[in-house]
Amino acid sequence: MATAHLPGADAQARTYAHPDLPWWRGAAIYQIYPRSFMDSNGDGVGDLPGITSRLDHVASLGVDAIWVSPFFTSPMNDFGYDVSDYCDVDPLFGTLDDFDAMVARAHELGLKVLIDQVYSHTSDEHPWFEESRASRHNPKSDWYVWADPKPDGSPPSNWQSVFGGPAWTWDARRQQYYLHNFLSSQPQVNGHSPQVQEALLSAMEFWLDRGVDGFRIDALNFLMHDPELRDNPPAPASDKPRTRPFDFQLRVHNQSHPDIPDFVARIRALTDRYDAVFTVAEVGGDEAEAEMKAFTAGADHLNSAYGFNFLYADKLTPGLVCGALAQWPDEDGIGWPSWAFENHDAPRALSRWCAPHHREAFARMKMALLASLRGNIILWQGEELGLTQVDIPFDQLHDPEAIANWPLTLSRDGARTPMPWQADCPVAGFGSREPWLPHGEENIDKAVDIQNEDDTSLLAFTREILALRNRTPALHHGSVADCTADGALLDMTRTAGGMQIRCLFNLSPEPLAISASGHVLLAVNGATPDALPGYAALLLETDT
Repeated sequence: MATAHLPGADAQARTYAHPDLPWWRGAAIYQIYPRSFMDSNGDGVGDLPGITSRLDHVASLGVDAIWVSPFFTSPMNDFGYDVSDYCDVDPLFGTLDDFDAMVARAHELGLKVLIDQVYSHTSDEHPWFEESRASRHNPKSDWYVWADPKPDGSPPSNWQSVFGGPAWTWDARRQQYYLHNFLSSQPQVNGHSPQVQEALLSAMEFWLDRGVDGFRIDALNFLMHDPELRDNPPAPASDKPRTRPFDFQLRVHNQSHPDIPDFVARIRALTDRYDAVFTVAEVGGDEAEAEMKAFTAGADHLNSAYGFNFLYADKLTPGLVCGALAQWPDEDGIGWPSWAFENHDAPRALSRWCAPHHREAFARMKMALLASLRGNIILWQGEELGLTQVDIPFDQLHDPEAIANWPLTLSRDGARTPMPWQADCPVAGFGSREPWLPHGEENIDKAVDIQNEDDTSLLAFTREILALRNRTPALHHGSVADCTADGALLDMTRTAGGMQIRCLFNLSPEPLAISASGHVLLAVNGATPDALPGYAALLLETDT
């Protein structure tokens, strides 16, 4: 199944396999969470030099780019998503020189570098906020969302925070409330302000000048609010449990303002000045599909967007897959999607989507399915190893949302555990005696060194399926000619030019009888043209 992998050769193949397309169209992107990837100095927390030291592993997978989660200066109340300086590296992770070295090494290996940009809010320790809160009459007084209380002293609207409780906090210095859609230490910027927009674009330009190849923009649909501060209406009744006040509202006024696409166009105008820069937005919420399309429409907005179709789904079903793909037809004016099955905010997919005794088979089928989707695909670190969600005890939790909503929310910490590099080394070769989170015993046995020596491992299969995707235009960037959900059977056809690939997946543990013909490109878990055993997959090249 697996073959030897030479990172330099693989990098050249990835870069030039489809020279008529922008590098990002159909790309496989590998997400790295700096705290948990590799610790180079033994302090228990991963860092930029640690990332650099392990990029050979990432390049060997056959991915096109890395996305590095926040490493900026931050008090770490939300682990880097509360930025106090957009243009510097937090000492916990290293220095700007370390960042430059990471970019240089990635580029040597043929990997593009994407970084997060968190524009909807900053830390309350950011100098912008410290100045803004000082008075109502200073140059940055309107850089954040401030409002007077109602006559009875209560908050100016009923808006609720994602992390629980009102989205407003009283500030005695200004005798006003400030808005925060997340933690109270993450004040909401006033995205309507031209000065704020200029400052955010300047931060983006800083990193472009340092050689980054693109950006993942966090929580973009929270950037602008309703200036009239109208109350959100209640959400319709639901059978799903509501663990936060946030879930009881339709969030139509605290986010998703129709002026956001205009700022997106300014981002695109800036990135177009740099060669082959890629931008992808994270978009969640009840109107995610419409917003994703608005943010990616035409040639003057972002290149791509990804939502939460799969990230919080409790089941992987054929209908879920076909429904998601149907939102992004291959038509003029429709943007290019990106897909992830798991990430730093979502529980590990193997722990959500199948029983423990089926995980080995399911992991292969899941990776084959991800590689067969039209759009860019994003692998979360450790997904190539089949890592599962770790049950972090309450006294070891760091995730502020999990602590606030315990035990009715599944901790994000459980998906952020350190990468296991060497099974027989202390803390699985992570580089420190006491990492900031435990690995989880069942994940140590899935370490990189063990799987590198096994041609039948999930790691070897991941390399194989990404190589197949990269050399097969229909899988890499082709259209979806048909997607059918028939019980547990997902039947999808991908086309490009004169090539047609039929992709068949059994999303249940029970065997399915099928009747298919064509040249077998990939058979997973014992699949044949006549039968799909439980969690099997079959990719066939067929006549057009």
